[in-house]
Amino acid sequence: MSSHSALSDEAREHIESVGKADILVGIPSYNNEATIEHVVRAVQFGLAKYFPRQRSVLMNSDGGSRDKTRQIVQKTSVYGDLDLIFVENPVRPVRSLATPYHGILGKGSAFKAIFEVADRLSVKACILVDSDLRSISPEWVELLGAPVLLKEYDFVAPFYSRHKYDGTITNAIAYPLTRTLYGRRLRQPIGGDFCVSRKLLKNFLQQDVWGTDVARYGIDIWMTTTAINEGFKLCQSFLGAKVHDAKDPGKYLGPMFKQVVGTLFRLMGRYQNRWKAVKKSRPIALYGFKSDISPPEVEVDVERLLEQFQAGVKERIDYWSTILPKPRTTQIRKLTQLSKKQFHFPDELWVKIVYDFAIAYHRQESNQEDEKDYVVESLVPLYFGRTVSFVMETWDMDTYEAEELVERLAGKFEAAKSYLVKHWSFGKK
Repeated sequence: MSSHSALSDEAREHIESVGKADILVGIPSYNNEATIEHVVRAVQFGLAKYFPRQRSVLMNSDGGSRDKTRQIVQKTSVYGDLDLIFVENPVRPVRSLATPYHGILGKGSAFKAIFEVADRLSVKACILVDSDLRSISPEWVELLGAPVLLKEYDFVAPFYSRHKYDGTITNAIAYPLTRTLYGRRLRQPIGGDFCVSRKLLKNFLQQDVWGTDVARYGIDIWMTTTAINEGFKLCQSFLGAKVHDAKDPGKYLGPMFKQVVGTLFRLMGRYQNRWKAVKKSRPIALYGFKSDISPPEVEVDVERLLEQFQAGVKERIDYWSTILPKPRTTQIRKLTQLSKKQFHFPDELWVKIVYDFAIAYHRQESNQEDEKDYVVESLVPLYFGRTVSFVMETWDMDTYEAEELVERLAGKFEAAKSYLVKHWSFGKK
């Protein structure tokens, strides 16, 4: 375990009073007073209904909220309403803990604190759910926890119905690249809601990553990639629609993109001997009842994205010329001449750009972190352009039709993998 604990003294005292537990549900938060009560109630109902005899702890790992998030967690209880959900008696009441974490501000640091508590309590399953969820139900607790508790899986990833414009980082790069590299069709590698076994969380804690971007928004992709590559048993659970505080890509997702993609690229170096040998992808087990659900609309400011793409081309095209072959920079320049209605960023162009940037990141010296960070940062405007193209192409499609385009893109990533392998460790293209 890392020598720097993410736990407060308050948390350690609470753990000692609990002793041991079977299940820990961790909820990372930051200023989520509008949604946190619903999440806590759903978790408490789920534990009471589906795991009534297990010893359970609910932990809110907070990043210093200035609102009433922690107070809401501390006062929320469903135990006067258990007759409403036909629970089996007797029920072990859930112990609750709401505490700030120590470390770099970000979701990964919150997870580290949760993992430390889970380890100290010797839990069998550690469930993690986002604090901004509006669609979470008690059934999520069973769907995430049961594969670990009953089927001995180590890692349970979510499988959602999401609006076609929710999850643009997932759709454009995290899913197709993870699938292509490691050969597992895990649809939501950065979904936010997971369950891990005791064996896997101990593996996580032993790794020296908690001072990096993993401690911010890189945690989900790092967990997924680690579970895939280090021999752990994994599956997905269908959770229905994901309704949360979705973010407009052009306004909010730039920093998240840099941290997720930076972690993706960093892990490509770590696991290069594994992914080079992977020839094709295959499905993984899916639990739960997969049904047709229409998630709510997600608004995207296309004009803003297009402006940011065009500004990025003007500012960075010379730098991109050091990474991309001339035919690709020529294609990018031509894209700036297109109107919103005409705009089309071809799949093949996007795939080769991602591979070229991954190769450029890999070729930086290990001590050149600033240069590595700049490679990823300079990819952001191109991600904005790719998102504009996806929005325009799917404008009149429903979510399920748009999903076929995501799968098409993943197929293009797989088809071009030989290009990545060929150029990964050799001279300039």
